[in-house]
Amino acid sequence: MLSFNALAARPEFTVSSVDCRDDHRGWSAEQPRADVRLVLVRGGRFRRRVRGVSTDLDRTIGYLGLPGEEEQFSHPAGGDACTSISVRSDLWRALAGEAPRFAGSSLYVDGRLDLAHRRLLAAARDDGAEELVGLVAQAVGQVVTTAAPDGGGDEALVAKARGVVGDDHPAASGLIPLAGLLGVSPYRLSRAFTRTLGVSLTRYRNGVRVSRALDRLEEGEPSLAVLAADLGFADQAHLCRTVRDHLGHTPTALRRLLGADRVVRDRRHGGDLEPKLLV
Repeated sequence: MLSFNALAARPEFTVSSVDCRDDHRGWSAEQPRADVRLVLVRGGRFRRRVRGVSTDLDRTIGYLGLPGEEEQFSHPAGGDACTSISVRSDLWRALAGEAPRFAGSSLYVDGRLDLAHRRLLAAARDDGAEELVGLVAQAVGQVVTTAAPDGGGDEALVAKARGVVGDDHPAASGLIPLAGLLGVSPYRLSRAFTRTLGVSLTRYRNGVRVSRALDRLEEGEPSLAVLAADLGFADQAHLCRTVRDHLGHTPTALRRLLGADRVVRDRRHGGDLEPKLLV
């Protein structure tokens, strides 16, 4: 079952929260749509198939949907929650040009795009329509220029490795134990990651940890030392270096950017944190 919650509606774009509670391994067909849409996963996993090519989607891999595509979806791992950004034709042409070309429809969600996604949602809560326009432009611009490259036949291996990292399995702590768990050589796994996603396994794994750090900061985590220990960083300094490397901001600065102090204050006073519709 799908549920849609409109977060923002402007002439140039709409932003919706999409929650799916399906749990099936078969492929369900969707009617072709006429819009361009960027879909970023906030939680859960699912699969998408277009023109015979299937992609495993989670918080690290989103997708760009184009007009007229015949899409099929599968939810073998249960439900999921996504943000869907539908872009109107005029804005899309301004961002992508008249005849954009793509290596594929999948998008690696690096730290900066993850942060842009979170700030977009925060702006929707605060009625920041002008900021939303800029954030959507940044996100769509990354889709056009940073589509995930061809995986050279290693997509299935990388998908399994991503699952292990996403599940926080002990073997995900390093290249050698992860390769051993998957039954491949460390060299092959390392090469597959770089060829498929354009980033090393280490940077991907750190990106997942940075995303989890953002979750905790949004929730009001007061101690960076505790956060570093919980997420497997060597110490607080290691956490701060890694976060700044991926996002360009320190954890302290990110608290302000994400409005974490406001969230904590609202929760203490029983405030309403539900997103508001921009009109």
